[in-house]
Amino acid sequence: MRILITGAAGFLGSHLCDRLLAEGHEVVGLDNFITGSRENIAHLMGHDRFTFYRHDVSNYIFIGGKIDAVLHFASPASPNPTSPFGYFNLPIQTMKAGALGTHNTLGVAKAHGARFLLASTSEVYGDPLVHPQREDYPGNVDPVGPRSVYDESKRFAEALTMAYYRYHGVDTRIARIFNTYGPRMDLEDGRVLPNFLKQALLGQPLTVYGDGQQTRSFCYVDDLIEGIVRLLYSDEHLPVNLGNPQEMTILEFAEIINRITGNRAGITFVPNGRSERDPQRRQPDITRARTILGWEPKISLEEGLARTIPYYKKKLGLA
Repeated sequence: MRILITGAAGFLGSHLCDRLLAEGHEVVGLDNFITGSRENIAHLMGHDRFTFYRHDVSNYIFIGGKIDAVLHFASPASPNPTSPFGYFNLPIQTMKAGALGTHNTLGVAKAHGARFLLASTSEVYGDPLVHPQREDYPGNVDPVGPRSVYDESKRFAEALTMAYYRYHGVDTRIARIFNTYGPRMDLEDGRVLPNFLKQALLGQPLTVYGDGQQTRSFCYVDDLIEGIVRLLYSDEHLPVNLGNPQEMTILEFAEIINRITGNRAGITFVPNGRSERDPQRRQPDITRARTILGWEPKISLEEGLARTIPYYKKKLGLA
C-alpha cells in the first residue's frame, strides 16, 4: 500500500514509518516539527519508498498519486506544563491538529477511497470513575480545564471520524492509545517514565507527587505499533483500547526504575499540586483488542526499559 502518516517525525509516527516500510509499503510522511524531531526520521531520508513533506495538517492537504491508507498521528501530546512543546503551551495548535487536522486527513481518505486510522488517546476517559477503562465508558472530562485542549480535541476527532464512517462510508478505525514508552520518546515529554529515567540516570532522587499511589500502565512501543498495524489491517470501526493492562502505582514504578538503573539517590515526595487534574487511575481493558485483533502486549516492563535506557543514556551524553 501507499500510506500517508501525519506526525511522522514524532515518537509513535516514526516507529510506524519504520514498521510499515519494513513490511514493504510506501510511506508518505507529514510533520511540521512543532513537536516532532528530524532526528527521528533522519535514517529514512533517502529511502526509496519514503517521501517526506514538512506540512501543518491544520492546513489543506494535497498528495499526488493514489493513497491507500491514512494514519493521523499529528498532535502535541506532552502533558508537561513547563515544556514549550507540550499541549499546555500549544493549546490552539493542539485543538487545530485534532479538529482541522482530522477533518483534512479524513478528506484525503474520502477522496482516495482509503482506509483511515485515528490515533486517539486514553485521555478521552478523563479522570475515570470506572476502572479499568472500557471502550463503552463515555469518560469524566472537564471540557474547560487546562487539559481539555488535548482531551476534547481527541474526543472531537473521534466523533468526526465516526461521522465520516456513518455518513460518507469512509473505512475508519480509532485506536485509543494508553501510556507508551521507548526509544525516541522526548526526555522533556513530561510523562512519568521519561522524568524518572532522566533523574535516575543522572543519579538524582526520583520526584513522586503526593503519596505515589496514583496508577499507570506502561506499554513498550513495539507492542503498541503491533496493535496499531493489526487494527489498520482489521475491519473494526469502533474504538479499540491499545495499552498494557498491567497496572502499578507510581511509587512501585519509581522503585523499579531505581533498581534497574542502580540509582541510590532514592525518592523525593512533593505535594501533588502540579497535576492539573491528572488522572488518578489509568488501566486499559483490552478485551476488545484481544478478541478482535488477537493482540496483547508481550514485552515486559523490565525488558522494555532495558531497550529504552541506552537511548536515554545517549541523549544525556552518558553512553
